[in-house]
Amino acid sequence: MDKATVAAETAARMQDAEEVLKENNYDKARLVPILQGIQARYRWLSKDLISYVAKAVGLPPARVYGVATFYAHFTLKPKGKYIIKLCDGTACHVKGSTPILDALRTKLNIKPGHDSSDDMLFTVDTVSCLGACGLAPVMVVNDEVHGQVRPADVDRIIDDVLAREKPQSK
Repeated sequence: MDKATVAAETAARMQDAEEVLKENNYDKARLVPILQGIQARYRWLSKDLISYVAKAVGLPPARVYGVATFYAHFTLKPKGKYIIKLCDGTACHVKGSTPILDALRTKLNIKPGHDSSDDMLFTVDTVSCLGACGLAPVMVVNDEVHGQVRPADVDRIIDDVLAREKPQSK
């Protein structure tokens, strides 16, 4: 990506952040909703956005960073369009979440040490609990819950998402 493209994308992010800040009256007491609004648009919080928000609401960047890292809801790493949360709590682990994780990484060609596919379409996160132990092992793709998942189910689940992703022909 050339410098002009990067500059244009940064300017667009700042403009969107500015809209969220205006909606929240630049109120530092509304820092969490501000960060939530920005993350909802980009799926993550970049360093430049954290600094921009800090300056706009009159807080030190370290304070905004502290809030962004305190709450598990926020992420400082880019996330894919589809976020897959795989439960690895006790019930899910015992019922086989590890082979499901392996199947997801294989299907999505996610390299060791990474959590997102190269095309940034998918991010796989393991979580401690999804609160659905009766469905163990369970995973959620964005807001879609899949219960009693087996490694053999991974291809179908991902293929269904990819099929919806393709433009509909008329």
